Parts: sequence; structure tokens; C-alpha cells
Amino acid sequence: MSGVSDTPLSADIVIVGGAVIGSSVAFHLASDQSFMGRVIVVEKDPTYTYSASALSAASIRQQYSSAVNIRISLYGIDYLRNIGDHLAINGERPEIGLHEGGYLYLETTPGAPVLTENQKLQNGLGADIVMFDPEGLKTQFPWLEVNDLTAGAWGRTGEGWFDGWGLMQAFRKKARHLGVTYVDGEVTNVERQGGTITAVMLKDGTRIACGAVLNAAGASGGRELAAIAGLDIPVHGKKRCVFSFTCKGDVPNSPLVIDTTGTWFRPEGKRTAEGQLFISGGSPGDEDPDSKEFEVNWSLFEEIYWPALAARVPAFEQIKQGRAWAGHYDMCEFDHNAFVGRAVGYENFYLANGFSGHGLQQSPAIGRGLAELMLHGQFKTLDLSALSHERLVENRPMVETNVI
Repeated sequence: MSGVSDTPLSADIVIVGGAVIGSSVAFHLASDQSFMGRVIVVEKDPTYTYSASALSAASIRQQYSSAVNIRISLYGIDYLRNIGDHLAINGERPEIGLHEGGYLYLETTPGAPVLTENQKLQNGLGADIVMFDPEGLKTQFPWLEVNDLTAGAWGRTGEGWFDGWGLMQAFRKKARHLGVTYVDGEVTNVERQGGTITAVMLKDGTRIACGAVLNAAGASGGRELAAIAGLDIPVHGKKRCVFSFTCKGDVPNSPLVIDTTGTWFRPEGKRTAEGQLFISGGSPGDEDPDSKEFEVNWSLFEEIYWPALAARVPAFEQIKQGRAWAGHYDMCEFDHNAFVGRAVGYENFYLANGFSGHGLQQSPAIGRGLAELMLHGQFKTLDLSALSHERLVENRPMVETNVI
């Protein structure tokens, strides 16, 4: 649906942003049997060409340092394992290719105690994380260089990667099947009476009256939409590049490895005659400006990532570089955790912003939680109040040490 409507539009809930978070919330709202209202999702990029959900490396882990993030991912992995039961349409079950290959965090002496403390918290909440010393790492992963390492933490089950595009489309298709309306457009203004937003205005002049608004606009528009509504949130679009390469050497049963340098890699697909395909990425270093462009910075791989990869896995000394792409994180510069819930000072404006690269894996729990909050006034399935906007207003950062 696009263009100015001759009939005035209205909705009980308007969701701005129709990628994985917005569509998960839309689905969970529409599937709540107590809700008989109308949901409209406004998406300015209906092809999702530039969506973080489509450009992400799409993975899930429980190796966080905060209890709420661990619980969100434990809920998420169970959801992904059973996605066909949740999001089937007329017997057609979505497939997302979930592969529980695990995450492997590597540490030298300074970081090992933090890794150990995190593992105690993770396992205490039900995650399946195994600690290794260097000898154990070499036994489990014989292709790994361990001479400088003190410890490693591996997700034996419950961690891995999947088809992020498939997950987003599964939520979107099921939401539409349940009656959610998707509108192609960009919100450029809101009508506000005190702490209540009464309507959103689209770039083409369409006005949508609303009972509540959810900001799920992602890296491309989350902070801008908040500003339009009169709110400043420290969420910035940060470019991240993902590089692919083929290795003919033997690197069997590789998890997603996070090196001590911050560079990560994981296998992609099955081994072929050309070798095993991997993808890799990491932090761009000290300079990490806000960005809205999608040009690949090839020097990152040549100067930072490949040297780290070759030092950690000798088989990576000889590789064939493949394609690469760039996407964006909606990075929360306050504490690298999302703002989830009602905005302070507003009656009907809700936030789902600043996921800092974790949106896909957190989308099942966040979608359910926000639907519960908007419809029932409280979180029921999982308590997500630790992610509230209040922590910013009260300057209470929830520091997450395991940030990739």
C-alpha cells in the first residue's frame, strides 16, 4: 500500500519500521486473542535492501554479561528451534536454517577472569557454556593457535547462526496473514498533545491517526523519529563490513570464533571442491563515525582482520577472498543495550531502538514483550524492565561487557 489515501487512516497501534523487530511486535500484537484492534506498520524501505535484518550475519548467543540478555537469548533459541510451530501459515512452515555451531570467545590472561565470571552467570541461568584452558581448546579445536591464550568459552548448544532474512519475512508474512496492514512510506512528523501522540504524518502527506506509536525504525531512522517526537536518544548508525573468503585448509567443526583482537569468523554453508567458505568481520577500530553509506571498506580486511585470522588459524594464511557487504548497527552509545518500552514523559510512545547488532536474535522475546506491555500494561513472559528508557533518564547504564 502506498500513496495518499482518500479514506482517513487510523490504527490502534502504528509501528514505524517493518523489519524483524517491528514485524515481530506486529505479529505478537495480532496473535494476542484479547486484542481486536488494528495495527499499521510503516516501512520506508519495503524491499528491505538496506535493512540491518537483511544485511546482518544473523547469529544468536547466550554469552552475555547481563542476566536480561541471557534470558532473552534462551527464549530466542527455543523460539527459533520451533519457528515452524509459531509462524506456519496454512500448513506452510518457514525454514531459517538454524545451525547451532556455537560461539567461542577467546581470552588472554587479563580477560580470563571476566570470561569465567560470565560463564558462571550464563550457566546458572540455564545456558550450556563450556570453559576451556589452552590444552582443552587445542583438543576441541586442533586447528586453533592457542600459545597466547589463557581461556576460551564455547556454547556447546543453544548458540549459532541462521537465515536472518528468512526470520524477518516469516514474522512479516504471519503478521500480514493475521490482518496487520503494511504501508510503504516515511514518517516525517507527528501530531502531539502533551505526552500523547495522536497521529503520524508520512512524507507523501498521508495522515494516520493512532492510539499508540512504536519506534522500531532501526539504524536508518530510530533517532530521527524520536527527535521528531521531541525525544533525544543516543542511538547512532554505525557501519559494519562483512567479508567472505574461501579456505582450502582443514578447519572442521568451526564455531563462530571471537578472537582476542575483536575479529570474528564463522563458516558459511557446506564445504565444496573450492574449500570451506567463511565470513568475517569486527570492529573498525578507533575511528567509528556515524554512517549512512554502504561502501565496503576493503582495507579493514587486508590490514586488520586477515592478519588476526591468519595468526589465530594457520590455515587462514592462504585464502581466496570473496564478496563483501556493508550494513549498519543501530548502536546505543549509552551502554550497548536496546531501549525497550514506553518513553519517559509519554503516554503512548514506545521505543525499540539501539539493539547494537543484537536485534535479530532478540526479536522473538522483544516482540512478545512489547506486545504484552502495550496491550496489558506489563511484561508477562519475560521481565524486560532492565532495558527501559528510565535507565537513560536516571543515568543508570546496564553495561554489557560482551559486545562484538
